[in-house]
Amino acid sequence: MMLKAIGLLRSVVFLGWLCAALATTSVVTAVWAFQLSSAVSAMAAKVATMADTHRKQLTKEVTRTKAKARLRRAVVAVPIAGIAATAYFEEQDFQEWLIENPDGTRREYACSIATLSAEVVDEVLQELPKTLRPAPETVLSIVPECS
Repeated sequence: MMLKAIGLLRSVVFLGWLCAALATTSVVTAVWAFQLSSAVSAMAAKVATMADTHRKQLTKEVTRTKAKARLRRAVVAVPIAGIAATAYFEEQDFQEWLIENPDGTRREYACSIATLSAEVVDEVLQELPKTLRPAPETVLSIVPECS
């Protein structure tokens, strides 16, 4: 009888220890899973931010390229047909800009285009020989003040 009681006590102690070990393992695993899911969420947010930043940079470069093309078109425009074509192209560019900036106004569009065009003109002028190159203030004085 005593041996049965000792055997039963030993089994109960072992099962108690086993339950405690399994409960501890479960808690540790849950904490680990929470930490990993937090890390994944942080990485996903960082990737989304980086993608948004990249998209904005890409949009700015595309707009800069369009500004260069606009400048070329304006320079070689034939007086009457060129004015009509320039107006048509400007309207198309404005409509594309509106898709990216749905709350934008024509004034905001004009300001963004004027700023980008001034930067492009400045880049083009920097390629001229120093003797022919106007001062940077000359170009910037033509650009309207935008808020």
